[in-house]
Amino acid sequence: MGRRDRALGRRLLLPLLGLLALVQGYPIVFAAYISFHDYRLTALDQVRWVGLAQYQGLADNSSYWTAMTNTLIFVGGAVTLELLLGLALALLLHRPVPGQNVFRAVVLMPMFITPIAVGLMFRFLLNSQLGIIPVALRSIGVEIDWFGPDLALFSLILIDVWQWTPLMTLFLLAGLEALPAEPFEAARVDGASSFQILRHLTLPLLRPVILAAVLIRMLDAFRVFEYVYAITRGGPGERTETILFHIYRVGFLYFRLGEAAAMAFTLAAVILILVVLLFYILRRQEAWA
Repeated sequence: MGRRDRALGRRLLLPLLGLLALVQGYPIVFAAYISFHDYRLTALDQVRWVGLAQYQGLADNSSYWTAMTNTLIFVGGAVTLELLLGLALALLLHRPVPGQNVFRAVVLMPMFITPIAVGLMFRFLLNSQLGIIPVALRSIGVEIDWFGPDLALFSLILIDVWQWTPLMTLFLLAGLEALPAEPFEAARVDGASSFQILRHLTLPLLRPVILAAVLIRMLDAFRVFEYVYAITRGGPGERTETILFHIYRVGFLYFRLGEAAAMAFTLAAVILILVVLLFYILRRQEAWA
């Protein structure tokens, strides 16, 4: 490729870069700007600079910390269960059996439903008065209030697991099918058991795929909003109010956009710290291995 072709390629990229700057860059810069201002939709003529006051105010905001704690519990519980179930399903689907492709299609179906539809579906399935699941459980003498104070957040975790375990399965199944066959054949010849092969070969070779799958699901789980909006609206009390729903409430129901922007940037910082920490832990594990 000559110098003229490279110059042409750069010029052709300029419209795309300009569009990205407009669509992504401007909202981020504007959000950063209003996070340092008292910016309220009900008083746009009274916007004033407050500096770090809104970030400092989050330290004493109990609702913010409750929402952040709920989100971390949701992400940790959902991603852990999805990883364990996804790995088990991937190992099962990796085995050649009759009707394998049909079974794979059935397992992957939930991930193609929109989250808001899944939320509405489980809202009625688990409704304590009309839901078919509580009615069936009551017929055998089991009474469970799925959206009560004690179980509401756990129910949202299970709903997320039902919908997104197939995505984790898809990642891990693709990773399994890309692994070289020679080390596994050599291990079987040497008399290694299935558990030993899984522990000493499959999981170490799958580590990069597991990392990628966990990161993708973790980043997506932090954005949980539809289930909360469709089912609980953050209740009962603040038991299921996640950070994204709290930001929505502060910004678009209470019209305090500056405070909501500050919360959004602190959320981005928390996610960045967790991603770096996860990379660090896995790198150390690789070094010890």
